Amino acid sequence: MPTTKNIHLKILFSIFLLSAFFSCDHKKSDQPTTSKNPHEITFIGMSNIGGSNGYYRIIKVTKDSITAEKGTTSNKVHKTWASGINPDTWKQLTSSIKVKDLDYIKSSPSQQSVDRMDEAFQIRTPKKAHIYVNSFVDTIHYKQFQQLKEQLDKILPKEYK
Repeated sequence: MPTTKNIHLKILFSIFLLSAFFSCDHKKSDQPTTSKNPHEITFIGMSNIGGSNGYYRIIKVTKDSITAEKGTTSNKVHKTWASGINPDTWKQLTSSIKVKDLDYIKSSPSQQSVDRMDEAFQIRTPKKAHIYVNSFVDTIHYKQFQQLKEQLDKILPKEYK
């Protein structure tokens, strides 16, 4: 009797799986295809972390908002600020970044082990996440990050610069 129950359960389970598989719509021909631009920037992140007191400053920007955090871990100070941004501000921020050139930027080793600060950038597109640490040593390609930092300083409140 147990083998009969197992066979019936296997058949019932197989029918269930097949019906679920065939009920899925693999082709969406009636809906328009909207492909995202692979070079469109969807997220910008910048951080400065390190030092003997455990200082950190983290800035995250999307098309419609910006958040900033800063503090020190040694004395447990933490501040947060957030704001919306308009499309013109987003366009101005992203205008300094040349997505096609991001693959050429070089990172450098972390400096936190010697009580120094690490500067990190993260640029996301629908195709890829670009992450760089201490890329300021790449003097040829760092200019776009320097421009981005200057643009961010115009947006951020004084205490987060």
